[in-house]
Amino acid sequence: MKKVIHIIGTRPNFIKAAPVIKSLNNSYNIENIVLHTGQHYDYNMSGTFFKDLGISQPDINLGLGGGTHATQTANIMIGCERVFSEVRPDMVIVYGDVNSCVAATIVASKMHLEDNEIDKILVIHIESGLRSNDRSMPEELNRIVTDSLSDYLFVTCEDAIDNLVKEGIPKEKYFFVGNPMIDSLVEFEDKFDTSDVLNEYDLKIKEYALITLHRPFTVDDKSRLMEMMDSLVEVSEDIKCIFPIHPRTRNALVKIDLYNFYKSRILMTEPLGYIDFMCLQKNAKFVITDSGGVQEESSYFNVPCLTMRDNTERPITINDGTNELIGTDYMKILKRIKSINYNKKTNIKLWDGRSSDRIVKILKEKLNDR
Repeated sequence: MKKVIHIIGTRPNFIKAAPVIKSLNNSYNIENIVLHTGQHYDYNMSGTFFKDLGISQPDINLGLGGGTHATQTANIMIGCERVFSEVRPDMVIVYGDVNSCVAATIVASKMHLEDNEIDKILVIHIESGLRSNDRSMPEELNRIVTDSLSDYLFVTCEDAIDNLVKEGIPKEKYFFVGNPMIDSLVEFEDKFDTSDVLNEYDLKIKEYALITLHRPFTVDDKSRLMEMMDSLVEVSEDIKCIFPIHPRTRNALVKIDLYNFYKSRILMTEPLGYIDFMCLQKNAKFVITDSGGVQEESSYFNVPCLTMRDNTERPITINDGTNELIGTDYMKILKRIKSINYNKKTNIKLWDGRSSDRIVKILKEKLNDR
């Protein structure tokens, strides 16, 4: 029996991995093993998602969240090395661009070089080729390293192929399969309509804005954080806003003793489960974010998305989706909101809910070749 380990560590990983795990579970002679690094360790950021996505709790949980990038990556590498030595997987699948992804990739790529009794582990990267061309972002470094070491790369959009070609990745190593994150949206869309979250927070369809902001650039600098929050307060005076607040953002506001001040002016909630959060996205008038995944999800829902960043690794959501890059001059948010094009519709190739089937078909071929 072939052994496949899925490496997950953060909410976006869970969403991308769920349809692939389910599809592989239906495959004969494959043992699926789910390893959660613990990179997101808050229950609202992790535990509730497995239930919402209809997948079992992880087989292994390293519980290694927290710490600096170096500490976290090193600890995950040590934990993965121990697990890989014990399990001896044929294949390791990593998702996205987080520290868990690059740490597992490095370990799986090198183990056979140190131990002659361990066969080469096939490393699969799902969501390859995305580039912001901004190496000040830790995720960009993770993407580049992971793609350079992976044996097979699965891309979500055609511009990602262009990036891999520029970096010299051989054509036989990459596959255009679409976006498994969209598979989850297609599978659970009916459930989004059953969520009671709109009633819970007294929200009306297309009469509120959804806010989700958490990146270090956005929230770790006090003056920038305050300028952003002040601008969001102005937005909330024109339209009701709901802000499910990421632990990093909450902690940054607590640190400067302004969490309660802003909470009294904007509707803030704890992080929400997958079904509730997608219900909010689907029914929002527009979204303000600095997240990568939200750019994709809002495009699927045909909901305008204002991305508060100077660059994006997902330009497909701008060119063929409903995303707009508005930069980091927070004082201009209101002006950008007033110029939103609500008639723009998404047309992105292979975002059809069948990406995981295409992925698993190729994975089975590669496993059978071993």
